[in-house]
Amino acid sequence: MKSDIHPNYRPVVFRDASADFAFLTQSTIETSDTIEWTDGNTYPLANVELSSASHPFFTGQMKIVDTAGRVERFERRYGQRKRRS
Repeated sequence: MKSDIHPNYRPVVFRDASADFAFLTQSTIETSDTIEWTDGNTYPLANVELSSASHPFFTGQMKIVDTAGRVERFERRYGQRKRRS
């Protein structure tokens, strides 16, 4: 394997603030926030909108999540969608 071509695989805390739920796992995600975990160590923090603690499939309850602007942001970044006739 070539060296220095793979992203840094490290422990990261993912936090779902809407459900007050967090878990520690391995990831290559780049974050600027950190959090002190229950073991006393500081880890990078990635905030997520949905997790198994708040997703309707796992909870059985519908929850309104603010996703406004996602389509518009996608279209600005990658161009307008081609519409079918």
